[in-house]
Amino acid sequence: MMSWQTILAIGSGGFIGAVLRAYLNGVISQQVPHELPFGTLGVNLIGSFIMGILVAYFMYTTLFPLHVKSFLSTGILGALTTYSTFAIESVLLLQGGHYMLAGINVALNVFGTILVAGSGFVMASSLLK
Repeated sequence: MMSWQTILAIGSGGFIGAVLRAYLNGVISQQVPHELPFGTLGVNLIGSFIMGILVAYFMYTTLFPLHVKSFLSTGILGALTTYSTFAIESVLLLQGGHYMLAGINVALNVFGTILVAGSGFVMASSLLK
């Protein structure tokens, strides 16, 4: 059973992550206007990279209690990354007949986020060992 501190931490982090997602998505979309939803891709890549760093950090240190880890990972990063937005944007690209862009969007989000999460993890692990 989760403690009230952990529940509050996840909710607070979720608020921050959701606001960050809207802000970063808007900034990226404005800077890189394109039919491909680069705003969503950008927040997914950023969030995945940071998640890789945090997981490595949490593995090599015991500085943070569970509610702080939950605030950062499940709360902030869970709300920052936008899988459901990515999914519907891909559907809309397909419905609009943009099959190539839909495929590129899926590939960049799936493989890009795995690549940057792994990169963040490896980078942080090498620094923390």
